[in-house]
Amino acid sequence: MENVTTVNEFLLLELTSTQELQPVLFVTLLIIYMIDLFGNGSILVVVILEPRLYSPMYFFLGNLSCLDICYSSVTLPILMANLLSAHKAVSFLGCITQLHFFHFLGCTESILLAIMGFDRFVAICYPLCYTLIMNLKACILLATVAWITSFFYALMHSVMTARLNFCHSLKLNHFFCDVKPLLELACGDIRLNQWLIFIVTGSLAMVPCFFTFLSYLYIISFLLFKNHTCRVFHKALSTCASHSMVVSLFYGTVGLTYIAPTSATSVIQERYVTVIHTTVTSLLNPLIYTLRNKEVKLALSRVFGRKLKLPKENHWQH
Repeated sequence: MENVTTVNEFLLLELTSTQELQPVLFVTLLIIYMIDLFGNGSILVVVILEPRLYSPMYFFLGNLSCLDICYSSVTLPILMANLLSAHKAVSFLGCITQLHFFHFLGCTESILLAIMGFDRFVAICYPLCYTLIMNLKACILLATVAWITSFFYALMHSVMTARLNFCHSLKLNHFFCDVKPLLELACGDIRLNQWLIFIVTGSLAMVPCFFTFLSYLYIISFLLFKNHTCRVFHKALSTCASHSMVVSLFYGTVGLTYIAPTSATSVIQERYVTVIHTTVTSLLNPLIYTLRNKEVKLALSRVFGRKLKLPKENHWQH
């Protein structure tokens, strides 16, 4: 019989074993975190305060910005604290909590990106019905479904992981708590947990991804077969540019994180890609939407002091 250990805490993997690099990494992560909070916070404030941005697209962008602030806050503070601490540990309850919110927010982002893709599909392919289909109640309902579905999905993982017994080393082969590294330390039958990762997590990642790219396929097909001019074609695609860049960044890092590693080197790379996924993605999202979106740039200027002219538009009032 395997020796079951009573777990009070887990030891986390170091970002680097080189002492001289730890302060440098700490400052780097702190700057990333501050930019993340400022960038996403600014977009959230603008979406709330600027009446000209009261439309479905910016309603979901506000949700995404709020989510990105929370997402980076799940991992970055612990990463920074461990860089300055000799005892790089997290309590059992803290570990399960971090795991829960990591999957909760990650799944919510996946579903929100699919909803935002559907919003662009309706806006371009059915412009006359847009305000009827994407009305305020529908948008609130879609966002609520995304958040609630993701919460219970993450709760499934946190409960199923918390009930495991641990009989191996309590040193996680990761920089923060996630399901796969915890399963490596578990004893007993973990096949159910592995199937949940494969089936449920796989489905909740692939289904929104499929519908997101299906929306873009319909948009491109609609524009091509309706014999629109190059100007109309370019204008329509430009409205999707920011969203498509965010989608590519999100699913690119998710794919690299959860595709089974083929070697020890791949495992190490997977850990660093996860850190990039939870930090850099949240950092780049507001930059992408600000740089690619004239309305957001103008609204930021208006809200934070500069007076620029912007046509009044409020899709909720149509």
